[in-house]
Amino acid sequence: MDLSTAPLLSIVMFMPLVGAIIIGCLNREATSNARWIALWTTIITFLISILIWVKFDTANPGFQFVEERPWMHGMSFKLGVDGISMLFVILTTFLMPMVIIQSWGAIEKRVKEYMIAFLVLETMMIGVFCALDLVLFYVFFEAGLIPMFLIIGIWGGKERIYATFKFFLYTLLGSVLMLLALLAMYWYAGTTDIPTLMTTKFPADMQWWLWLAFFASFAVKMPMWPVHTWLPDAHVQAPTGGSVVLAAVLLKMGGYGFLRFSVPMFPLASEQFAPLMWTLSVIAIIYTSLVALAQTDLKKLIAYSSIAHMGFVTLGIFTFNTQGVEGAIFQMLSHGIISAGLFLCVGVLYDRLHTHEIAAFGGLVNRMPIYAAIFMVFTMGNVGLPGTSGFVGEFLTLMGAFQVNTWVAFLATSGVILSASYALYCYRRVIYGKLVKPTLEHIKDVSPREFGILAPLVILTIFFGFYPAPLLDVPAAAVKKLVSSYEAAISEAKAGGAATAPGPQSSLRIDWPHAPSLQAVNLSGSHASLTIMTEYPARAPELR
Repeated sequence: MDLSTAPLLSIVMFMPLVGAIIIGCLNREATSNARWIALWTTIITFLISILIWVKFDTANPGFQFVEERPWMHGMSFKLGVDGISMLFVILTTFLMPMVIIQSWGAIEKRVKEYMIAFLVLETMMIGVFCALDLVLFYVFFEAGLIPMFLIIGIWGGKERIYATFKFFLYTLLGSVLMLLALLAMYWYAGTTDIPTLMTTKFPADMQWWLWLAFFASFAVKMPMWPVHTWLPDAHVQAPTGGSVVLAAVLLKMGGYGFLRFSVPMFPLASEQFAPLMWTLSVIAIIYTSLVALAQTDLKKLIAYSSIAHMGFVTLGIFTFNTQGVEGAIFQMLSHGIISAGLFLCVGVLYDRLHTHEIAAFGGLVNRMPIYAAIFMVFTMGNVGLPGTSGFVGEFLTLMGAFQVNTWVAFLATSGVILSASYALYCYRRVIYGKLVKPTLEHIKDVSPREFGILAPLVILTIFFGFYPAPLLDVPAAAVKKLVSSYEAAISEAKAGGAATAPGPQSSLRIDWPHAPSLQAVNLSGSHASLTIMTEYPARAPELR
């Protein structure tokens, strides 16, 4: 096969789905075969995705590896990646083999279904980062909730039902609003092609409402304060593999959505809402860090820590400068590595003692020195210690914030101190002290399998801390294009006398060039049939 013409994105995206179908054909008792098929499927998917990175042109700010096929009326099954999205595909494929290996001894019931759920979830996550059609993005974005819902609901803890329904209800409202915004964009632009929509100049009035609709969905997904309360419950109840994917990949979809849609498509509204985003980001950084200090459960502590780190991401994105946006992207990638390592470390302890409670541990360095060293690296990365990948993202984000608002940057900097407080306090209670608890007398250090999972994450945490260039060079051209397009849109609007989008008190008057008008409805007979005749008028009706 000629790699220059091979549909690499389709192969990477659908390879896990093929593996899931193969596993689905097995007997339920064939648990070993299900595990091995899932593992080799994820490994092959990762290796193929590396080809995308190798062949990627970092100097090209546009979309690459573009694939387009007819799908539905007026819509295409269109895939592609740019510097912003490509690394998230790599992150997804890199972590999935580790999730499968981690579950090797941890999951004993419904192993076949467990593997299928994760492989389907991988396809959906890759689809989110590759989709270049708005409807296709929405399908992948929302469909990914289904396997995660099942993973928590079936293989989760005692209160898994409550956690899953809370997770579902929080995302439902945002999903509906996003769907309405999608329809409005199609009616106005006549297309769902994302590259085309990125160059479409939506009216200032319309941008305001579209921005809010997308914000409702992305804010819940990240999550941002105050719609964050579903995340700690979901993490506590989810199996270790579910927590890894949730923290490392699924949360990043919200930040990716802001970068792909909110800023480039609605620049006027983004400028107006920037102070709101700064405020919510700072509250998330400080408030959730303080809440993390009071936690007695390891998973809840890491969950609140994740919310605080996502606060740095939203802060960086809405600085609208190169340092801030690049810092936000790096922070998401770094957090994906570090949070995966932290949750895998918690999983090591849970497999031995079946508890996440911090009080159940203490003095582990005496019995688990290798584990203590590994946990220390991830803890330092979570704090943002220089020499770890966690430092680079926070540093760039704060540099970008200082350029736009000194007070916001100053308040956000306090989050670095607070993160050191809760992270080191947790590490001291779990790792140091005397080994006095009877349940810990015979606890064993990490096994070769566990070490094999954690070692690559440790290496990357340190490597990207000293040499961040590979993660900064890839999105550089795309980020520069994004920032330039935003600045050009703002300058043009100010020159035309429409500096920002209007507030909610303004009247909304929009022409819908491609909105269908209802002409006739026919309900007939015992076999109820609905006939709708539409036309596309030369002049659209006005919405007042």
